[in-house]
Amino acid sequence: MSHFDTIKAPVVSEKAFAGIENGVYSFWVDPRVTKVEIKAAVEAVFGVKVDSVNTQNLVGKVKRAGRFTGKRIDRKKAIVKLKEGQKIEALENLV
Repeated sequence: MSHFDTIKAPVVSEKAFAGIENGVYSFWVDPRVTKVEIKAAVEAVFGVKVDSVNTQNLVGKVKRAGRFTGKRIDRKKAIVKLKEGQKIEALENLV
């Protein structure tokens, strides 16, 4: 699996944007990857040094529309803390 397959997209939320000021970035990642693979992917793609990686496995909610039921997808979120003085320029412009 390549580094670009590991990281799906940045998390776009108020809480994620608040973390950017402290050097903490959130990404949606492939559910099969490990913390070591996430660290290697972020360092390779963005050219920064990663201090720590925390992950969350999020189970999709069951939703109903009338008599029909469905389920949202299960996802994995990675919270990546960069070393002091490092930042990702591409995501700084989103804030």
